Amino acid sequence: MNLLPQHARYDFIALPERSDFSWPGGRRLAFTVTTNIEWFAFGAGLGHDPAKTGEPQTQRDYCWRDYGNRIGVWRLFDLLDELKLFAGHCTNSLIYEYAPQITDAIRRRGDEVIAHGRTNAENLRGLWQPDEERILREVTETIARYEGQPPRGWFGAGAYETERTPDLLKELGYRYLMDWPMDDQPVWLRTRAGPILSVPYPIEIDDAQAIIHRRSGHRAFADMIVDQFDEMMKQSEDRALVMNVSVHPYDFGQPFRLRRLREGLKHCLNQKAVWYCRPGDIAEHCYSLGERVT
Repeated sequence: MNLLPQHARYDFIALPERSDFSWPGGRRLAFTVTTNIEWFAFGAGLGHDPAKTGEPQTQRDYCWRDYGNRIGVWRLFDLLDELKLFAGHCTNSLIYEYAPQITDAIRRRGDEVIAHGRTNAENLRGLWQPDEERILREVTETIARYEGQPPRGWFGAGAYETERTPDLLKELGYRYLMDWPMDDQPVWLRTRAGPILSVPYPIEIDDAQAIIHRRSGHRAFADMIVDQFDEMMKQSEDRALVMNVSVHPYDFGQPFRLRRLREGLKHCLNQKAVWYCRPGDIAEHCYSLGERVT
C-alpha cells in the first residue's frame, strides 16, 4: 500500500547494493566545477537580493548580479586557467544575446555550456506543457545555433521542474540533467522516451545555497570544499563517486571570496585517483558503461 505520494523516475538502491565501476584510467573520484552564468530582468521577475530575502527587484540587486557577468566570471575564468581546470557552465540562453563575450570565452577554453533556461528571472513552475516545451526548445535551439551542436546537459533555473520536465528534455535529445541532487553517483531516470542520466549536482557545495540562503561565510565554504574532497577521496576507495563544486560569479567573483576559493580548489588538485572533468564527460562515460551505473 502506497501511503505517500511518490515518483517513478528511479528505484531506491542503497549504495552497498550497487555494482562497482571506475572512471577512465581506473580513477575513483570524478571532480568537476560548475558555474552558474545568469541574466536577469531589470526591476522585474525573480532574483536573489544580497541584503534581504524577499525584497522587490531594484537597481541595487540587479547590479549586484550584473557584477558577476561584468567582473566576477572573468576572475573565475582566470582562476580556472591558473589551476588548469575545465568546467561546465550552467548558462542562461539569453547570455548569447546580452553578453556573448562570456560564451565566446567558454568556447575558447574548451569548457561545456550546460543549458540553464532562458533567464533566472523565471522558472518552469506552474507552466502548462506546451509553454514549457516551447521554452525548452527555444533554449536548446539558441545554444545549438551558436555552438554548432545542441547542449548535452540541462540544469533548470533554480533547479525547478514540472512533473514533465525530464520527459521533455529526453525528447529534445538531452543526455543528462542535474536537477535531482539525491546521490553522489550518476543515476538513470525513467522518462516516457527512455532513460536520461542524472549527474550529481551539489545541494550543499553550492555557494548560493551555502552563502546566500544559509548565510555561511566564504571561509566556511572553502573549508567545506576541502573536507568534502578529503572524505570523498576516502569513500571513493570503495565506490566511484562524483564531487561537483558549484559557484556563482556574482558571489565568488568577489575578490575577498576568490582568494579562499583558490585555496580550496588547489587542495583538490594533482591526485592520481581523481578524474578532473566536465559534467558532460561524466555523462558520456556512464553511457558507455550502460546498466553498470545505477
